[in-house]
Amino acid sequence: MTTPYCPHYPRPQAERPSAWRMFFSKRRSWLDALYERSYHMKMGEVHLPGIDLYMVNEPALVRRVMVDEAAAFPKHSMLGDALRPLLGDSIFTTNGEVWQRQRALMDPSFEGARIKHVFGRMREAAQAMVDRLKQVPDGAEHDVEIEMTHVAADIILRTIVSQPLDSRGAHQVFEAFARYQALAPRLMMPAFFGLRWLRPWWQVRRSRRAAAEIRALLVEWIRPRFDTAHRSPDDASAEESDILATLLRVRDPVTGQGFGFEELIDQVAMLFLAGHETSASALSWALHLLAHAPDLQERLHDEARTLFDPDSNDSSALKDLTLTRNVFREALRLFPPVGFLARQSAQACTLRDKRIPAHASVVVSPWLIQRHRGLWARPDEFDPDRYEGDAPEAPLPVRESLRKAYLPFGMGPRVCIGATFAQQEAALILATLAREFRFEPVPGHEPEPVGRLTIRAENGIRLRVFRRADGAR
Repeated sequence: MTTPYCPHYPRPQAERPSAWRMFFSKRRSWLDALYERSYHMKMGEVHLPGIDLYMVNEPALVRRVMVDEAAAFPKHSMLGDALRPLLGDSIFTTNGEVWQRQRALMDPSFEGARIKHVFGRMREAAQAMVDRLKQVPDGAEHDVEIEMTHVAADIILRTIVSQPLDSRGAHQVFEAFARYQALAPRLMMPAFFGLRWLRPWWQVRRSRRAAAEIRALLVEWIRPRFDTAHRSPDDASAEESDILATLLRVRDPVTGQGFGFEELIDQVAMLFLAGHETSASALSWALHLLAHAPDLQERLHDEARTLFDPDSNDSSALKDLTLTRNVFREALRLFPPVGFLARQSAQACTLRDKRIPAHASVVVSPWLIQRHRGLWARPDEFDPDRYEGDAPEAPLPVRESLRKAYLPFGMGPRVCIGATFAQQEAALILATLAREFRFEPVPGHEPEPVGRLTIRAENGIRLRVFRRADGAR
């Protein structure tokens, strides 16, 4: 029997780190501040000079914060401060009536029929990815993080504004966002200790420059379409089937107003950055996991060869790719792109036996909940087959675990608007790759997960890429 693969992750410390040690460790990665009890507890608390932080792991409490009383636990203001230079006042950072209006205007772009409609554009980006990978010498090392970032950004760009992403643009976005991510915890950490004034001005400047670089690309892509739509609102657009066309047409039923230009840039920045970054993270980790599970990789190849037609524009066939979807589901469980969801108590309340003051930080962590020792069987093991049945040793039946302890897309009214989009995209990309290529680990290379805005590998994910003889069409 093949030994199950348990991927490397930052091993938790035996005891809770001191505040002084936490200050320096969390500046690199949120994962470095976790300790062993974090993976067992139902609820924990940390009190720092600038913040009261309550970590919620118990499913009933998670549901209360994210679903039943979501309005009482809005998005954290500190998160908004960190992301506003990049995402502006988008649905990722706003709260209350502003968020409700924006979300209502955004929802039509991500209805099921619309997602199916853009599948052909996704498929074009997937084929472009295959063409790029075929240029890699057979068996050579390749950083799949950069490749997955390219294809995910290409898909987002094709489906939003009907343009492919060239290599220059892909690397520019990847490098700018990597800089922004690396700086984010460093700029947020002083506020945890009441030292907001301690943020180094040169790091603030570098962060804002990276955000401005990305937003300038979006302005370049969107401004002509926005101007055309407002000059001739009744004219049919050549790109009327893409997501931007829907965003340009949508109107508030009360005011009759649509998105202004800056507000539209904010929303597209959110879709582009959050959409491609989270998908790229999850797909990269999925390939890393498959490279270390050759038997599963062969089963995935067989499924793709049998059930997946790369030339078809019918997205409904993806529903038959059971193993493919379970591989992605398991990659999201082990490496959720957004590992920590920060909320803020609008008023004082009680959670379990703890009195929570107003404006305290309440954190729901998919990273911890999806590896929780009391909620999952073999929580650190890569096992896509776990979703096909109930293991007798499981703390919860798998269906209950999925319902209560699985939230890579969040939960409740603020569940990720692009969840269906991401799952369709992932099934397509993984099936395409499994059909055409085989991946092997690079000896001596161990990706090091770091938790910043998303969970990425600090040192990249390098794999050896082999073309399959039976993958050619």
